[in-house]
Amino acid sequence: MATQNACSLTSKDLTVIEDQLTHLATACRVAQSYSAQFQSPQLRDLSAAVAQHHRQQYDALCAFLNGCQ
Repeated sequence: MATQNACSLTSKDLTVIEDQLTHLATACRVAQSYSAQFQSPQLRDLSAAVAQHHRQQYDALCAFLNGCQ
């Protein structure tokens, strides 16, 4: 049974995804910046984990888009 490409994205969908990618990239950069500035190891680690989470979300969204090509 052949499956159709489930990635029929409208221009509105792409605009929303573009905005989300921008927000995720910004959140990652901010968390990385905080991680470099914190003196507390716990806060540094937490901030680094938050940055990694945002990066993973960004990468997953990019992988989704690459799968739609």
